[in-house]
Amino acid sequence: QVQPVESGGGSVQAGGSLTLSCATSGYSDSNYCLGWFRRVPGKEREGVAAIYPGDGTTYYSDSVKGRFTISQDNTRNTLYLQMNNLKSDDTAMYYCAADGGRGPCRLRENAFSYWGQGTQVTVSS
Repeated sequence: QVQPVESGGGSVQAGGSLTLSCATSGYSDSNYCLGWFRRVPGKEREGVAAIYPGDGTTYYSDSVKGRFTISQDNTRNTLYLQMNNLKSDDTAMYYCAADGGRGPCRLRENAFSYWGQGTQVTVSS
């Protein structure tokens, strides 16, 4: 399978917005879950959001619910994570994940098989 490739990270002030993108063309015909995770140094990778392409159902961690939105484009070649009202606690390396099995999606690292290299998001207060 093709490794997902993230883009769109950067630095932003608290309260601002960023949109992350992930090229997922190798999984456009798959109905397996896609997701976004993040990790800060010294901590485990945390599941942030996931989507089940089969029916479009989305899943979010409590820490980002209401602020982040996961979506796909119509071709299902790109996965997005729209992040609004960013907080300093959102600072992390963000990873795109693919092949997470059929829904319901699980926001656990061991549920996904393929990972991107990550893109850094830094939120300053």
